[in-house]
Amino acid sequence: MKTSANELENELFKSVYDKTPDYVKNLNLMDFSNKGEFTFALKREHLEPFDAEKNPEGLNLKEWFANYAKEAKVSTAGIRGPQNILYPQDTRFPINLVGIVLATLAKALVANEKYTGKKIVKVAGREVRYNSELFLDAIARIQAANGIKTLVPQGRKTIPIWLASFLAFKLDLLGGEYITSSHGISVKNATKDLNSQGSQYLPEESMEFVNKIQQIFDETEKNGTYEIKISAQDNPLIDEKVLSNVDDGVDLYVEYLKSGVAQKSSLDLIKDLNGKIVIENVGGSAYRTLSRVLKKLGISDKFVWFNIEEDPFFHSIGKYNKNGTFYDYSVDATVIAKRENGEKFFPVIETMHYDEKLKDMPIGTAVLITDPDHDRLTITQTESVSRISELEKAGIDYIQLNHDTILTVFTANQAFLMLMDFWAKQLKAQGLWNKHPRFMIKTTASAISWDEWAKKNDVKVVNVPVGFKEIANIMKKVEAQLGKEVVVDDVFANSIKLGQDPRLLFGGEESGGMIMGTEELIKSQHGRCAVAMREKSATEAIIVASALISKLDKTPLSEYLVQIFDENEIIGRFDTRVDIAYYNESEPDINKLKTAKIEGEAKRTKNDLFYLSMAMGVKEGKMTLDNVKEVLNDAFKSLIFDNLVSIKFVGDGTYLEFTDKYIEIRPSGTDAKTKAYGGGSDKGIIETYAENLGNYSGERTELHKKFIDDKFYNETKDKAMEYYLAFVEKDANNAPFVIPEYNF
Repeated sequence: MKTSANELENELFKSVYDKTPDYVKNLNLMDFSNKGEFTFALKREHLEPFDAEKNPEGLNLKEWFANYAKEAKVSTAGIRGPQNILYPQDTRFPINLVGIVLATLAKALVANEKYTGKKIVKVAGREVRYNSELFLDAIARIQAANGIKTLVPQGRKTIPIWLASFLAFKLDLLGGEYITSSHGISVKNATKDLNSQGSQYLPEESMEFVNKIQQIFDETEKNGTYEIKISAQDNPLIDEKVLSNVDDGVDLYVEYLKSGVAQKSSLDLIKDLNGKIVIENVGGSAYRTLSRVLKKLGISDKFVWFNIEEDPFFHSIGKYNKNGTFYDYSVDATVIAKRENGEKFFPVIETMHYDEKLKDMPIGTAVLITDPDHDRLTITQTESVSRISELEKAGIDYIQLNHDTILTVFTANQAFLMLMDFWAKQLKAQGLWNKHPRFMIKTTASAISWDEWAKKNDVKVVNVPVGFKEIANIMKKVEAQLGKEVVVDDVFANSIKLGQDPRLLFGGEESGGMIMGTEELIKSQHGRCAVAMREKSATEAIIVASALISKLDKTPLSEYLVQIFDENEIIGRFDTRVDIAYYNESEPDINKLKTAKIEGEAKRTKNDLFYLSMAMGVKEGKMTLDNVKEVLNDAFKSLIFDNLVSIKFVGDGTYLEFTDKYIEIRPSGTDAKTKAYGGGSDKGIIETYAENLGNYSGERTELHKKFIDDKFYNETKDKAMEYYLAFVEKDANNAPFVIPEYNF
């Protein structure tokens, strides 16, 4: 059994080992330690369940595929899930080696059919999660066996998701594969499929290769076997030289940054900083790339690092042993939980031990926390305990580190408002602001303070469903109209006039991902143009945040945030997010995990349908807004819904707009979870509404049944999907990708 120097990680290993059956431990389906070519024969028996006597070769791939296909239709950030961290060929788990091989093969076959006779080039990258190295090797070798050239980093080492995305666009590649599960728990993994824009696949793109997997299964059923070829590890189509020549793409990315957020004015501010900024490098994998970026920008001496060693257990961050049960809160630093006594706490930050690590650093030290694939950022800062009353008044959360010091923890809603405001002021100071109309793209679940700020600053706002691919899709729609007056629809069905030749000020979401545009259009090596990159980047966020921190000098970020609220007369100053998990996704027993997830998904869907059916009912004339108020006032007798202004389906959830707040109820697209978001003028009120609506069982009341009949209720999800796809496809920029003549 695999062992670790970390006692808690050893407990995880032991638990996984003990709960893995012998037939899985003894599987030897494909041996990637074989560095030469070999073939894997997919058998008819593999498609059916394991039976020690009747089907000892059973892998139950039909069940795996049914779940995989289901997630492909709705996934917001790659098709992800738990894996057997010790035995990656374990097909009982959503993410497994066989599934990675099948999906990669299917994507390769689709690409070859679309681009017959063309030289296809893709990029492949990974972060530090368990089995990521193996999965990267498998992807590159499957693609090589199918004639596809794969660019990989030197030594096939780690790179951030945004760098893989950037390279796909900048080098005009057909796309890429990136292995990550973002800020999810350690045992999770996924492949994020990147298209030729460097954006994550939209559902229709995913369904192309999902349908191809079905064809592979059909042939296997018909013929008994299906041969899958794996190339040698040193196949010349697996190329490290191209990226090596540009320092894994860092040189190109630094050039891009200098045209945007890393202009001389920002770099000069950082260079003049008195003191240090801390980068909390969860998982360790951001260090390898970000340290090079900072060095090439000439500002690396202004930063100190926590956790530079790469560790798939993420340095125990977010991990707990609760009465003998292993529990993982993920590495999302903004997650808030409750102790048994009802006290709120930050379970992830608590495991970062800042009471010790920051004790010798001066008050005012900023800690910038980034996740393993380095696309999200959480901003924190030490302050004096004397600031507590001001923080509470402003709705800013904090953790007490000692008698004298607290750590303020900004939500992404708060942090990104500061960054967009600062960046706008930088552009104005340089005389650039009025050269183009400005717009932002944000998810509906993000702060209404962003919308208020934008209105005050003459910045147009396009609201979209959750997921950065939705933000990228709007970028492409804008680019298709450049040269004339640009008009795009948001997910609320409003037509937004962006003006002539607009520029993206900011694109982001409340979960901690953001991007900023450039003044000049970004150009690929073969002439494609973009208003911004297609993936969120913590590097961009870190540079803007560092420039702001340097500019403020001794002034706390929290004070600057309140100043923004006051300057812009923002009413919706407070925000909240409630995460309702219906099961322990760290459970190592896959049978218990599957059962708990199915039960949890049913609860999640029931909660979702209660609200969604009313939103669709109003949209289709089955009920009025007054009817909705009547239903909600009846179901939640301790809450008041008389000032509800609208209820709308927003692509992946239900948005309830009030005169003084909003609440969005959104089912997770990848797990048995419900997320309840809120923003408004009173923190206590939005927290109460989000908690109550998010945790509601979804049980249909008699009034609900009076307005929404069973037939309409049962068809609600399908109707909603039709509206979502219509939003995605309207004015879509679907010009086919043309493979260029590569010079590598």
